[in-house]
Amino acid sequence: MKAVRFHEYGDPAVLRYEDVEQPVPGAGQVLIRVAATSFNGVDGNIRAGFMQGPIPVALPHTPGIDVSGTVAELGADVTGFQVGDRVVGFLPMTGDGAAAEYVLAPAGILAPAPTTIPLVDAAALPIVGLTAWQALFDHAKLTRGQRILINGAGGAVGGLAAQLAANAGADVIAVTGPRRGGTTLDQVTDPVDVVLNLAPIDPAQLAALLDLIRPGGVLVNTTVWMPAPSDEQRGVRGIDLFVSSDAGQLAGLVALVDSGELRVDVAQRVPLAELPAVHAQAAAGELPGKTVVVAPTA
Repeated sequence: MKAVRFHEYGDPAVLRYEDVEQPVPGAGQVLIRVAATSFNGVDGNIRAGFMQGPIPVALPHTPGIDVSGTVAELGADVTGFQVGDRVVGFLPMTGDGAAAEYVLAPAGILAPAPTTIPLVDAAALPIVGLTAWQALFDHAKLTRGQRILINGAGGAVGGLAAQLAANAGADVIAVTGPRRGGTTLDQVTDPVDVVLNLAPIDPAQLAALLDLIRPGGVLVNTTVWMPAPSDEQRGVRGIDLFVSSDAGQLAGLVALVDSGELRVDVAQRVPLAELPAVHAQAAAGELPGKTVVVAPTA
């Protein structure tokens, strides 16, 4: 089968489109015929070698944490799925990913794919959807009537978080920055209950966000290289978010997509062989938005 792998850490040029052995599912595993994966910022950080501590991978490594596709084969002891089922999942970060024609997945991380959007576009949902959901509801405990500021709302996670927060009855302030012509942080003066920071701002800017939060509020931060600050005197908690795979939550997100309550935006779809160019685009800050990487169909 075809796959994109890197044999050493480095810039996007280390990615190779090559032939590899098709994997065989073991107990508890599902072999997926990949429809698509998507590009996430963590993919570039793993490839560059920046995540060797928290996310150790064996080389050569196939990237691609998100997957959408069709069940091709079931390993022993797998129940709840049949060959031909359309599925989505957030794959284990330390294992081989879905930048390939086939990938192995633990059965427990998979959910049925949405039926109302193309299967390839469903690859744009798992990690960004789970990040948004866990930030809002597992960590911030967002409830109806609360006011939330989403810093970085123009990105893929921010776009889904804004939809989910609005659906939950929250008052959403979406900060997208001057480049997108939207609301900027210096325009926000009224206090909020929750800040969700998705933007790569410097530590001083992150600390300044605390001043916008009411006593007892929460700052949830996804930029893991920069710990979230707290304000203990006012009871404002800072929480660092490390997203985890959760099939139940993912199934819930799929249900919201299929009911029309959650929109999945895809900026571009590129063939698997062009994944190195996607990594180069991202490294140069030139990605147009959420990118899905489409596996060969034959």
